[in-house]
Amino acid sequence: MASQRSTTLVAPLFLFVVSCVSVVSCTQRDVTVLLRVKNDGLDDPHGRLGDWVETTHNAPCNWTGITCDPHTGAVIAIDLSSLNIAGEFPADFCRFPTLRNLSLADNNLNGSLSSISISFCSHLHFLNLSSNYFVGELPEFVPEFVNLTTLDLNLNNFTGDIPASFGRFPVLKVLRLAYNNLNGSIPEFLTNLTELTRFELAGNPFKPGPLPLAIGNLRKLENIWIPSASLIGNIPDSIGNLVALKNLDLSVNQLSGKIPDSIGGLQSVQQIELYQNQLSGELPITLSNLTSLLQLDVSQNNLTGKLPESIAGMPLTVLNLNDNSLEGEIPETLASNSNLSQLKLFNNRFSGTLPVNLGRNSDLNDIDVSGNELEGSLPPNLCYRKKLQRLLTFDNKFSGTIPASYSDCNTLNYIRIYNNKLSGSVPFWSLSELQFIELENNKFEGSIPPSISDARGLAKILISGNSFSGRLPSEICKLEELVFADLSRNQFSGELPECITELNKLQKLELQENKFTGEIPAIVGSWKELTELNFSNNNFDGEIPSELGSLPSLTNLNLEGNSLSGGIPAELTNLKLNVFNVSNNKLEGEVPSGFNTEFYLQSLMGNPGLCSPDLKPLPPCPKSKPITLCVIGILAALVLLLIGSLIWVLKIKTLNLLFNKRHHSLEITAFQRVEINEEGVLAALTKENLIGSGGSGQVYRMKLKSGQMVAVKRLWGGGNRLVDSEAVFRSEVETLGRIRHSNVVKLLLSCIGEDIQILVFEYMENGSLGDVLHGEKGGVLLNWPKRFSITIGAAHGLAYLHHDCVPPIVHRDVKSNNILLDEDFNPRVADFGLAKTLQHDLMEEGGGGVMSRVAGSCGYIAPEYAYTLKVNEKSDVYSFGVVLLELITGKRPNDDSSGENKDIVKWVTEVALSSPEEGKGIIGLGQLVDPRMDPSTSNYEEIEKVLNVALLCTSPIPMNRPSMRRVVELLKHHTLAHQK
Repeated sequence: MASQRSTTLVAPLFLFVVSCVSVVSCTQRDVTVLLRVKNDGLDDPHGRLGDWVETTHNAPCNWTGITCDPHTGAVIAIDLSSLNIAGEFPADFCRFPTLRNLSLADNNLNGSLSSISISFCSHLHFLNLSSNYFVGELPEFVPEFVNLTTLDLNLNNFTGDIPASFGRFPVLKVLRLAYNNLNGSIPEFLTNLTELTRFELAGNPFKPGPLPLAIGNLRKLENIWIPSASLIGNIPDSIGNLVALKNLDLSVNQLSGKIPDSIGGLQSVQQIELYQNQLSGELPITLSNLTSLLQLDVSQNNLTGKLPESIAGMPLTVLNLNDNSLEGEIPETLASNSNLSQLKLFNNRFSGTLPVNLGRNSDLNDIDVSGNELEGSLPPNLCYRKKLQRLLTFDNKFSGTIPASYSDCNTLNYIRIYNNKLSGSVPFWSLSELQFIELENNKFEGSIPPSISDARGLAKILISGNSFSGRLPSEICKLEELVFADLSRNQFSGELPECITELNKLQKLELQENKFTGEIPAIVGSWKELTELNFSNNNFDGEIPSELGSLPSLTNLNLEGNSLSGGIPAELTNLKLNVFNVSNNKLEGEVPSGFNTEFYLQSLMGNPGLCSPDLKPLPPCPKSKPITLCVIGILAALVLLLIGSLIWVLKIKTLNLLFNKRHHSLEITAFQRVEINEEGVLAALTKENLIGSGGSGQVYRMKLKSGQMVAVKRLWGGGNRLVDSEAVFRSEVETLGRIRHSNVVKLLLSCIGEDIQILVFEYMENGSLGDVLHGEKGGVLLNWPKRFSITIGAAHGLAYLHHDCVPPIVHRDVKSNNILLDEDFNPRVADFGLAKTLQHDLMEEGGGGVMSRVAGSCGYIAPEYAYTLKVNEKSDVYSFGVVLLELITGKRPNDDSSGENKDIVKWVTEVALSSPEEGKGIIGLGQLVDPRMDPSTSNYEEIEKVLNVALLCTSPIPMNRPSMRRVVELLKHHTLAHQK
């Protein structure tokens, strides 16, 4: 059998060599073979191989991706990585006997990888097929693969077992099989690969099993990367034989038992990652032998005992021991470690005080000792070298004042020191890099100084449960990035600065249980993102501003316990409120019909002047005195005449103002052929045509002379908002003007003037997915086939933005309200006011590659945002996963029915992990599926698969979320599987 395979392999290569009787004929043969592969087997949608033509000078050696031997002209390497090519594996490339390196990574290649096709490649030294879409089982490699040193099959969809032939590569140095769907066991025969330096199996759903006992045979290993691979049992003692190992990562598995003492034999190790396992016992004392160790993370295990003094003296840069049961005091010698940059000891039982010189001798930038029993003062030298960025000491017993030295720590951007006994004033209000500050439940006092305006990037300020006092300075209005503000349960007083309503990114404002006075600000037009407003238990007076009823996102309104007077504005009934409370005020008059129900009764009590025609125990409203029909008729006629006159005058003045003032000042750019002019656009901006209002502007419907219906979006502008609105406008135009995709809304026209910005889009007859899904007819209009079709289309649109736009575009506000539906319910991704290109933000962030500007909508924001304030394409993936859960469940992201303090992701995850339902065999699915769409039994399998995709997308760890391109493939794969 072996000789037959050898003959099969050698025959074509022999014919290839024999046919090359000269360099010229050999070169021509190379050109012919390469062109045949390109034309017959590969799809090159972007023309990246456009220079593969016979007339090219020195063809094929000057072609993209081709490398030739400089002496013989023979093809020795083919590298077509990241060219977006598609098709099946091009085995004919391997018909070059001189070929040594073949890299086709990061493309759209698909199909299976057969043992026959791969057998032609036995002369290769380097083979990289990572980041493609290959499926099926891994191929068997013939014994002739004696020279292969690198085999990289990461990030594909291979399934099944690892074949026995993978243990027979005599000189293999790099084996990478991570992030596939391999579901067999990790075989012991892989320990026969004694030349391995890199061994990567991470992210596969292997059968639960141990790490191979003979792992110590691989003495040349430098990197073991096997997190999230279903490992169980003990870490083998033979691990200590890996004297060349630099990185050991076995995190996120189910390893148990003690960390073996033999780990002290890893003489070269620099990083050990064992977090999120079930390891127990004490840290081995032999860790002190690891003189090269820079990073140790054994967090989220069941370790016990004290922190060894020997660890404190090691050259660690990162020490992470959180979520164990370690106890005792933190060694003073830790402060003498000159390498330490990250110290994470949270959720243990450490007591005593932090070393007083901690930070003085090292470039400490991240310290997290939260969730312990530490006490005493905070060390004064934590920011001695001006490198500290993150300070987390919450849930301890720290006392005293915050050291004054912290006021000069200009690098500090993230502070969480709540639930302690700290007192005195706060010294770091004005730090320019500050983004997140959480001080709740301490004993702080003093006022917020005007210098807080220096912290321009501050997005969250949470300081409830202290003794802060004084007026709120108007300078707080300069915090343009502010999203959450919780100043409740303090002693603040005085009137609110009116400019606070200009904070247009604000989503939550909680001021309850203070001593604020004066009237509630009435001009609230900039609060388009505000979802929660709590002014309860203060001393506010005056009337409730009717303008609050125009806030498009407000769901929680609590004005309880003030001195508010007048009536309840009927405009408030326009809001979709989950919480509404105006009890214990001085309100009077009839309760608006929208609140005249038992549901709101307790929220109305304590207002002696309120009345209701039928809501007891509120008193009935007095009946008005009868008026004669004659008087009614005269009054009605006068009212109609007055209204008609006013409408006529206002229309004439408005048109004159718009046409005369702006006719010659608008900058108009057309992106599609459309019969529309400036006057027509401006004339459409009337209340009668208004169809929607969102965070970035109002949308009007307009019918063209041709009969075509378009949507006209006027961005919020005017006053202090003009600069921001123009930035949003430029962002949408820049983004949408160059996009051409059937699942992204089409921009037809843009207009910009001195005080007006307008975008004209194709009109979507069925509005937004959010409106249809959560509106009165949502269950009728959207059955499962339509929901699944919307899922596929929206995924295609986002994948186009992430992978096919150059540079890639991150939407940053993916939600059901930003997915529009045409007359056939085909989806379009819309509203690009927050969109950013990765290239742009690389420049802004100094090469960081992620966006740090506040973005997104409550309920759709990825969890890492709360800790890092950074958003990238994986944040879009998380938001899309929330949309998928909306489509399946019919619930809003923050639906009250999901339970207290529980969003849709947490609720679905808990239900999905519950016991299987009788009769369905599908875990918890019956509780999740929206009952309004009444899916047939045949749909349940498809719904479950989409649910699995949604759970992948909403993984709390960004690295574990698939790319949007992978999401599309997963959804398409499920569709094909279902059809079969």
